[in-house]
Amino acid sequence: MQEPGSARLPDGIHIDKVLEEMRREFQSLMLQRAAVLRRIGTIKQIINGLANLLGEEVVGEGLLQLVGQRSGTRPRGFTRTCRLILMESKRPLMSQEVCQEIERRNPTLLTRHKDPLASVSTVLNRLATYGEVRVVVNERGRRAWEWVTEDSHVALEPPKVQQWTANG
Repeated sequence: MQEPGSARLPDGIHIDKVLEEMRREFQSLMLQRAAVLRRIGTIKQIINGLANLLGEEVVGEGLLQLVGQRSGTRPRGFTRTCRLILMESKRPLMSQEVCQEIERRNPTLLTRHKDPLASVSTVLNRLATYGEVRVVVNERGRRAWEWVTEDSHVALEPPKVQQWTANG
């Protein structure tokens, strides 16, 4: 039996070198993905804020549709809805609050899930591993989730839990 990475490709390249390069590239792409998603979230927050401040007619239907804020857009997916809820929130939300907001926005989205709260928790944990959200602990010791903005530093590591209070 061969040792892992000891096999060679036809032109003599060691597989371990190829695998290491693929690991590095994958890790780099995941970091870029997290940064792009954070930037998208920031831009959506700015556009939504401008629409609220100046009026939707000033921002324009086309731009609002582009960022998914008009009813004419296609139904959102479960993960996408969780992302948008956290992007638009001014404070960290507990899983139950995200679930309640999904129920308010699109109740049919939850009907496909046997245990909606478990599904929301799974999505939020996955978003944390992507570096899109961070786990915080509120003043009652309960986990809450917040969108990671562009200026936040997030490494591609398991989610870290931070202390959060209502005052900041």
